[in-house]
Amino acid sequence: MGHKVHPIGFRLGVVKGWQSRWYAERDYKDLLAEDYVIRQTINKQLSNAAVSRIEIERAAANQILVKIHTAKPGIVIGRSGEKVEQLKGALERRTKKRVRVEIIEIRQPELDAYLVARSIAEQLEKRVSFRRAMKQAVQKTMRANAKGIKVIVGGRLGGAEIARSEKEVEGKVPLQTLRADIDYGLAEAHTTFGVIGIKVWVYRGDILPSKRRELGEAPEAVVQPMQAPREGGERRPERRRYDGGERRERRDGG
Repeated sequence: MGHKVHPIGFRLGVVKGWQSRWYAERDYKDLLAEDYVIRQTINKQLSNAAVSRIEIERAAANQILVKIHTAKPGIVIGRSGEKVEQLKGALERRTKKRVRVEIIEIRQPELDAYLVARSIAEQLEKRVSFRRAMKQAVQKTMRANAKGIKVIVGGRLGGAEIARSEKEVEGKVPLQTLRADIDYGLAEAHTTFGVIGIKVWVYRGDILPSKRRELGEAPEAVVQPMQAPREGGERRPERRRYDGGERRERRDGG
């Protein structure tokens, strides 16, 4: 199951949070379309700013908070904040609402799966060998103290007539462990031979309950304690279910 489902969607509410945080009863489809417009506008204007993630919050009816996670905050802000003001104005014109923009710097882009996938895509578009691009990305990520990484590249690799997939794995990537902090990114490289897809999984370690509370994520499910034995060390008789009903085991073994 963990190998097929989206790694981030699989962990929502456990160790991962939502990128759109708001609630609506009747205007849901309109706000969802508005989120799409906001993300398209930002990705178009900041295509060279290494933007990894865009979070949208709505606390009031006519106010939107947009958090942009980027590895190049200087490009997003611009000289004296000129670029971010232009972006804010463009978003307000598109949404007809007040928009507040926050810039969050990604200090280790080597541990961000989307940025790793995007860097591989850029190298493939420059006709760098796909094996070399994959190996360099894996080595950089592991040098940044990642626990593991998996990269899958698919398409007409090297201009081959038949499309195929190639995989590069180092370390461990526990996709079925919910407490594992696994980042996932998908990018496309548009080459003269066609589109090449790049998928990246980065395992950054486990998120423990104490760390989860600090991050404000959902708490871990409470495990009910086992029933204590009786005094004197006597164990409660076991119950077993049979087709004909329920029978209590005799202690004498009869």
